[in-house]
Amino acid sequence: MSKNSKYIIVVSIIISIVIGYFIVLKKEANDIGEYIDISPIATHLNGMEFIDSATCIECHPKIVEDHYKTAHYNSLQLANETTIKGSFENDKNTLVLNDKVTFNFVEKDSGFYQEPKFAGQNTPFYSAKMDLVVGSGTKGQSYLMWNNNDLFQLQASYFTPTDSWINSPGALNQLSPARPVLERCLECHTTYAQSINGSPNSNQFHRKNWVYGIDCQRCHGSVKKHVIHHKQNPEDKIAKHIVKHSSLSRQQRLDACALCHSGLRTKTTERAFSFGIGDTLKKFSFPDYDESSLDELDVHGNQYGLLLASKCFTHSASLDCTTCHNPHKKERGDFTSFNQKCIDCHATFSQPINCSGDKDKIAKMGNNCIQCHMPLVKSKTMKIQLAKDEEVSVDVRTHLIGIYNQGE
Repeated sequence: MSKNSKYIIVVSIIISIVIGYFIVLKKEANDIGEYIDISPIATHLNGMEFIDSATCIECHPKIVEDHYKTAHYNSLQLANETTIKGSFENDKNTLVLNDKVTFNFVEKDSGFYQEPKFAGQNTPFYSAKMDLVVGSGTKGQSYLMWNNNDLFQLQASYFTPTDSWINSPGALNQLSPARPVLERCLECHTTYAQSINGSPNSNQFHRKNWVYGIDCQRCHGSVKKHVIHHKQNPEDKIAKHIVKHSSLSRQQRLDACALCHSGLRTKTTERAFSFGIGDTLKKFSFPDYDESSLDELDVHGNQYGLLLASKCFTHSASLDCTTCHNPHKKERGDFTSFNQKCIDCHATFSQPINCSGDKDKIAKMGNNCIQCHMPLVKSKTMKIQLAKDEEVSVDVRTHLIGIYNQGE
């Protein structure tokens, strides 16, 4: 065999080895990227790893797309020109707090700011950046500011019904210090936030160990193993490694919502974010009311308690929050869908629906069961200061399903 032939053979072998090496390397990289390397965006103190909910889009595009529009998902977001609902236009960017203080809302290259000024002064008393937005804007929004790792609520908020800046609910009618935001405050607005020193009374947080808004994992648990399993086993159509609500008891399903929708609660020694889907809420906290006072609860924040006092609930063995609400979709204002759920449920009774209300009023309301039997009620606790001497109660739809005297 000639030297040239041997040289060609050796070179061919080397090239084959190199090509084979890169093929194996590429396959491993693809395997890791597709099946294994689903990096967590945050880690719970209990070791549970959270991944980006965008990972769910590949298999559940419609559910994720719809969920992104819900008030739950948008309950806490990074502040930007899209998420902040208040206006920064010159004729809409002020709040007259009192005779001495006016807030201006200013957009800068570095972000969006609240700047209070005292009468007769041109320089703001301070300039506070709006870093986080609390609230989807359905009724309003409040804004949070980072000071290193300390988190504070700013004084000015936004009220959707009047499309205006307002004094934050509960704030004094004077320039006040920013209020510390504790982990218990965040528990109902975001999936996870980790306190730095572990104290429930601290407002210091690990800024990178967050899962903003109420996402899939708040109600289904960690989905990392679920995603990996079904990417590796695409033919497996039975959901694995995920909490399915159909597997929970009625009380477990109710508790998942009651954590944030049952009003003020007496806390045990358990930390915020300790409760997980499928847990028993009474092991973590107790309501600040008893069964005899359920129908006297304020409409703000206690939809669970009001529902428990309703005959629709007490006469049913299966009715829970998801009977009427699809947590994956934005349903606010969709009275047709809600009314149909009322009709479907009552159609199962042996007696047909016989509404005893005024027929003309019923027709005028468009046979709207919700508007009549779950009306908007003025909250006794949630009040908004619109101007120096003007305070209004926020209208909230009651979940005490009953018969009301409309128009009286």
